Amino acid sequence: MKKLAVLILAVFTIGFVNSQTKKSKNLKKKILFVITSHDKKGDTGENTGYYLGEVSHPWEVLHKSGFEIDFVSPKGGTPPVDGFDLKDPVNKEFWENKEYKTKIDHSLKPSQVNPNDYSTIFYAGGHGAMWDFADNTELAKIAATIYENGGIVAGVCHGPAGLVNIKLYSGKYLVDGKKINAFTNEEESEVKLTKVVPFLLEEKLKERGAKFEKSGLWQNHVVTDQRVITGQNPQSAKGVGEAILSALKK
Repeated sequence: MKKLAVLILAVFTIGFVNSQTKKSKNLKKKILFVITSHDKKGDTGENTGYYLGEVSHPWEVLHKSGFEIDFVSPKGGTPPVDGFDLKDPVNKEFWENKEYKTKIDHSLKPSQVNPNDYSTIFYAGGHGAMWDFADNTELAKIAATIYENGGIVAGVCHGPAGLVNIKLYSGKYLVDGKKINAFTNEEESEVKLTKVVPFLLEEKLKERGAKFEKSGLWQNHVVTDQRVITGQNPQSAKGVGEAILSALKK
């Protein structure tokens, strides 16, 4: 009986050590930010791109916590930027960080990404995401692999456009049955782009089975459900970064 008790304790100890080692390795893994390559709002002629604050604010939270961040975009190279406001001190800090300015100006192509190197994939917003995130099968496969590896999939504002067509190995949509948040119908109407964007993000996520949650216009709203973290608008960007950090520490 005593030998059995010792054996059980040994198995439990080994299992615990292995789980802690795995958690430690996951914490050390890099984070992948996805940014749009698309620079025009439909046929309006208006410029767009990734929204600077939706990159800089999550970046600040995660970078200061010791995580290395890489950038990928559908086309690679230097992506277009929107919401360029250097009066925002966090935007200014990011823009003037030589290492990360170089990284984002030389973003990876999806074919250059090994998903096993990352603990998290985060889809930054900006209206450009509505045109080149949803149908990018390479990015969807990267995200599915990271998630199936036990990692986190996140997005903010229009970034969750990248989530709508992600399917897990089971064939089920990633967002199906999960609480999800993103730029709302009301917010799209407020900026007068409901007839310009290729689809309404809230409606598409609901079609995929998401339990869509939202607050009023421009309110900070972040949702976490089963390692999927989403935020409603630019005001939610820092909160998404904080939620990712919290989830990685668990």
